Amino acid sequence: MNLLLSKRNKIIAFICTPLLLMAFGLCVITYFSIKPVKSHFRDIVSDTNAIQVTDRRGAPINISYQNKWNYFDYVPIYKIPEFLKTAFIYSEDKNFYAHHGVSWEARLSALWQNIRHGEVVRGASTISEQVVRTITPRPRTLWSRWLEGFESAALEKSVTKQDIFEFYLNQVPYSGNRRGIVQAARYYFNRDLDTLSPKEMLALVVLVRSPSGYDPYRSVETIEKPLLYLASSLKKDGLINDTDYQSIIADDLRLEKFTLPIEARHFARFARMAPPSSNILKTTLDSELQKQIQLIFDHRVESLKSRHVQNGGVLVADYQTGEIIAWVVAGATKKDTPGGEIDAITTPRQPGSALKPFLYASALDKGWTAATLINDSPITESIGTGLHRFKNYSNLHYGLITLRESLGNSLNIPALLTINYVGPESYLSTLHHLGFKSLTLSSSVYDEGLALGTGEVTLLEMVTAYATLANRGLYRPLHIYQQIRDSSKPVRVYSEEASSLIGNILSDSKARRLEFGSGSILNFPLQTAAKTGTSNNYRDAWAMAYNDRYVVGIWMGNLDRTPMNQVTGSSGPGLAMRSIFSILNKNRETKPLYLSPRLVSEYVCIRPPQENGDCPKQSEWFIPDTNPEPERKLRTSTSARIELVRPTEGLQIAYDPRIPRPHQNFRFEIKNAPDNSTIKWILNKELVGIGKSPYFLWPVERGKHLLSVEIDPPETGPYVTKDDSLRIHDVSFLVK
Repeated sequence: MNLLLSKRNKIIAFICTPLLLMAFGLCVITYFSIKPVKSHFRDIVSDTNAIQVTDRRGAPINISYQNKWNYFDYVPIYKIPEFLKTAFIYSEDKNFYAHHGVSWEARLSALWQNIRHGEVVRGASTISEQVVRTITPRPRTLWSRWLEGFESAALEKSVTKQDIFEFYLNQVPYSGNRRGIVQAARYYFNRDLDTLSPKEMLALVVLVRSPSGYDPYRSVETIEKPLLYLASSLKKDGLINDTDYQSIIADDLRLEKFTLPIEARHFARFARMAPPSSNILKTTLDSELQKQIQLIFDHRVESLKSRHVQNGGVLVADYQTGEIIAWVVAGATKKDTPGGEIDAITTPRQPGSALKPFLYASALDKGWTAATLINDSPITESIGTGLHRFKNYSNLHYGLITLRESLGNSLNIPALLTINYVGPESYLSTLHHLGFKSLTLSSSVYDEGLALGTGEVTLLEMVTAYATLANRGLYRPLHIYQQIRDSSKPVRVYSEEASSLIGNILSDSKARRLEFGSGSILNFPLQTAAKTGTSNNYRDAWAMAYNDRYVVGIWMGNLDRTPMNQVTGSSGPGLAMRSIFSILNKNRETKPLYLSPRLVSEYVCIRPPQENGDCPKQSEWFIPDTNPEPERKLRTSTSARIELVRPTEGLQIAYDPRIPRPHQNFRFEIKNAPDNSTIKWILNKELVGIGKSPYFLWPVERGKHLLSVEIDPPETGPYVTKDDSLRIHDVSFLVK
């Protein structure tokens, strides 16, 4: 007997030892495979690096669904409709509040149904297990189910049922990378949870089983059968009454995809460029204003489509606070807009005459006044071996006119004379102080072209610089974040007197009437400083304006750099500018533009005196301690400097043999010669002409030539210095 017992024990030991070893190994592997879950779900969700950008009131203006977690559309359990919570518990885990992480009853029932059908027709994961699976994704295997059971049991020991259920409802995956019932409600029905019908709530419950298989966007019928079966089961178990059940049957699922309240993806993209202090960037953007301006601007650009206008941007800032409140890109709501993904606000373009106010403000601070007379006469300068004739937009020239008129009418010739007075290097330095970082070349490259706005700048830089003029000459960067405040002190770029005087000129309708007429679109109902600009070949059209609180900048053009069909700053963005200011001024008390109290008013001549001493006069503002009369003599003396305009040194002229020689003449031209001077034209050391005229028509002859000019003024006067009484110019040129 003892022998038999000993033999049986050996057999048992032989069988059990491997089993015990396997069990031990399973325990060890299980122990090291189990991944603990954080006890605070918010810590898990906060691991996401997603950033949401909101407007000034907290409304989202960008949404990304490429994140692991739903961080922004998180709703607490007490705000979720009771029927929705009941339906989820009934459908996904009836024993949720009874089990401790694993429902063995549900597992056995699911096993039996799967065996009976010969395929997997039902899972048995509890809500706790689904939460574990969401936090720690694994392949759908028996080993994964084994580990999830232990992890869910451990989870329920450290986290309450309510917290688990809340996390589940906010993170359960749906189609379109949506997570949670809030995102799902918006994705399928474009509504919030508390506005959903019972049938729509049941649809959210059914969809978690197979978001792609039951996708209603493919076919609403695919979800109808399981949805009605769930409703029938709820009725059978007394969770809904017959009336509710009949309402669910009769109701239709009306799908509607979610859209953001406003389109501001370019702004959101710009906002995310700064290092965020949190996952939510609350900006200064005003969604309602953004929506209104987007509508106005898109309509204006669409109306100019026949004139080849495709792109544009509008930037609005409150310069009193430094906040950007609207950032509109034309056609942002349309997918087929050419270059629609390029941000027109931050793309450098040529500003044209819209840059001139900064030049004249520099001239005022250097010593000129609004009454300074500037000679608006044609200028021809050498470009390489050729000539370039500068002209005004209208091809008209007005002679000696005031700085006020020169800026108001946006004349080109006075601007060129002004930059010669200010100095290109000094002016470029001032522009850098105004925040024009796009102007990266040297002043020797830009040269006089800066006066006409040939350097490329962004709309954001332009609005920031105009805000400096509006803000009494103090520069400070505009900002877009409510969380971030710039603690740096404003930097003074212009004097308070010069900057306010520029605003006074830009809001003066009389100052612009020579070129724009008395009924200009820039004549606003309320005092508003306005300036337009148009670049070469109509590639850029600008309108800039500010009143007592807001500064607005508009650019129109084509981002592929093709020219528009004769669209100017006035004819293009000017009309949109008026509509935008009508919105900005609505329901608020407006004020006139600031005018420095240190400015003094003088009644002065605005044209050179006639022989009898008479001259047209008007009232003008002056910076203190500036005497308009001595200043005027200085400026006219500078304006009348004698200069040989044509030909220039190294000029090459093409002779055309097809045209008879008597009809081929080239005009020699002297600029600013005093009246009644005797001018001698000496070509190749031979006198070829003499007279009072500053012009001489020379019959063209091939070859190299040397031109000298002698000027004999009648006397030394206020327009000509003594050194100018005899001027000899030696210029060599070639006729091919």
